[in-house]
Amino acid sequence: MPHIQQLEPHVADLIAAGEVVERPASVVKELMENAIDAAAATVTVEVQHGGMTLIRVTDDGCGIAAGEAETAFLRHATSKIRSEYDLEAIGTLGFRGEALAAISAVSRVELLTRAQGAQLGIALSLEGGAVVARDEAGCPQGTTMVVRDLFYNTPARLKFMKKDAAEGAACFAMVQRVALSHPEVSVKFLRDGKQELRTPGDGKLQSALYAVLGRDLALGFVPVGGSGEEMTVAGFTSLPTCCRGTRGYQHFFVNGRYVKSRTMTAAVEEAYANQKMVGKFPGCVLHLNTRLNAVDVNVHPTKQEVKFGSEKRVFDAVYYAVKSALEADRTRPQLEGGARERPLRAAVRDTAAPSQTAFRNQTAQAFRQEHGSPALPLRDVTAPKQPPCPDARGGTASARPVPQAPAAAVGASGAGAPGCAAVPAPPRPLRAPAAPEEDRAAAPAPAPEPWRMAGEVLHTYIIVEQGDKILLIDKHAAHERLNFDRLKAEGYQPMVQALLTPVVFTPPAEEGAALLAQLPLLRRFGFEAEEFGGGALIVRAAPGDVAAGEIEGVLTELAGRLLITGRADPEAARDALLHTMACKAAVKGGQRNGPQELQRLAEAVMDGTVKYCPHGRPVAIELTRQQLEKRFGRA
Repeated sequence: MPHIQQLEPHVADLIAAGEVVERPASVVKELMENAIDAAAATVTVEVQHGGMTLIRVTDDGCGIAAGEAETAFLRHATSKIRSEYDLEAIGTLGFRGEALAAISAVSRVELLTRAQGAQLGIALSLEGGAVVARDEAGCPQGTTMVVRDLFYNTPARLKFMKKDAAEGAACFAMVQRVALSHPEVSVKFLRDGKQELRTPGDGKLQSALYAVLGRDLALGFVPVGGSGEEMTVAGFTSLPTCCRGTRGYQHFFVNGRYVKSRTMTAAVEEAYANQKMVGKFPGCVLHLNTRLNAVDVNVHPTKQEVKFGSEKRVFDAVYYAVKSALEADRTRPQLEGGARERPLRAAVRDTAAPSQTAFRNQTAQAFRQEHGSPALPLRDVTAPKQPPCPDARGGTASARPVPQAPAAAVGASGAGAPGCAAVPAPPRPLRAPAAPEEDRAAAPAPAPEPWRMAGEVLHTYIIVEQGDKILLIDKHAAHERLNFDRLKAEGYQPMVQALLTPVVFTPPAEEGAALLAQLPLLRRFGFEAEEFGGGALIVRAAPGDVAAGEIEGVLTELAGRLLITGRADPEAARDALLHTMACKAAVKGGQRNGPQELQRLAEAVMDGTVKYCPHGRPVAIELTRQQLEKRFGRA
């Protein structure tokens, strides 16, 4: 039999390095986190050949004392914790003291650092974890860490590296995440001598969002803010029409740390239920801040997975914050130029009186004669009125205040005068204080901007003229949403039908256990199921709206909700059954309808009752006068 023996320190170090240093992006992550923990204001990351030949991270943080430079590369050497009690409330990104030891064990490392207040710095060179040179050096305050020839002494790991382009892209993605996690730090990234990213480091998450995602994509995001249960949520989330075919645009941060969280992912996507298209996923940049002892970050070597003290509280905090942001948005997709691209608008007074309702039946000529040429502001009829921003001269400007969404605090208005830009107003917090009765009574209710139904084309799209824009309304999508909301409001009691041939299927063990623990809940939804032995379930009855071939999929989805959230949301589970009923009862594209039916659908869209169909498709698209004139060469 094989004998048990202790591994050589060098071999043990290589094994430990394999847990922390998976690829060049892992090195970038660890070094950037060290820079942020050192209170750096600027961090520069340079990589060559995907980071395999060179990774250089430079910061202006507090630096390392000359007498502690060598100690920093020993295993379990750290300045961030002192005792076991510090592990109960970790507030730094790093804490284990393994990163530098792991990196130096599989590369050639050069360190140049000068501590605050020191006259000279220290230059250190290591190969395979061993110090080969040490000299005093003149250098600015901060730290520069150079990692060369990664995995040069571990050919087994080296052969699994991807092409330089793929490894460089992974490094870039890691830098982007760190930039979004700490908008107060100016981050610069250079790949093979070319600058690919620079964030301003002004402390505004919106600025970092624009720098990382780009203007066109960032325009499709709306601000998120909410608080409750000793947690705050801040950031941005995409409009339902700006969802993507991948979850790659979802970024979650807990107390400033980038994490991968099934709970937070599920909460965000649940908030988009009945608003996004099937197969599309929302993008988001969300910061969850909570008590340090309410989250355990010491559950994974790379620290990208965390464990919450209460998964349900986290789910609810994220869900309601995102849901509130989506409900507060009143914009519509445009035919060209992106969902959020809007010019700055002049603030004018709406002169429409509450009694002006005849315009809906007017001709185009009469409409223009009464209300003037179509030069009204490009406003959504359902958008709340915003007070003008004070400009530097004490007057007023036409733009809306920019919502400040810092990573560390949300829920209450920040101090200081906000900037101005054409972006939506921030959503209300989860627990907003009620306005005094006298204030509510004194606040005048806006009169909506005049509009008229101009007709229908292709027996599918309703044409509405409003101010300086034209709206095309999909009558099937609008009617489907009306039906869906009506069915939800009335309550759904499923018509249960017995199956001539019971459905038997074997779900994964965890999903099966979750379903068996909630058999009464399944009966509430119209499913008569029981255990069939060997991990299988047998379903003898189901709602009349669910085909036999769909039963397994519906129950599996319900089990997934149980596992992720710890409970099944009856509303969400019921919604899936209502989609089919609402769609079947809605008017179809190509179907002829009378003017009164079309008018009713147009009113539901224009007053904000209907925004998206239950499957997430938009019900209305805007075409502005400016876009038309550009097409005809008039602009």
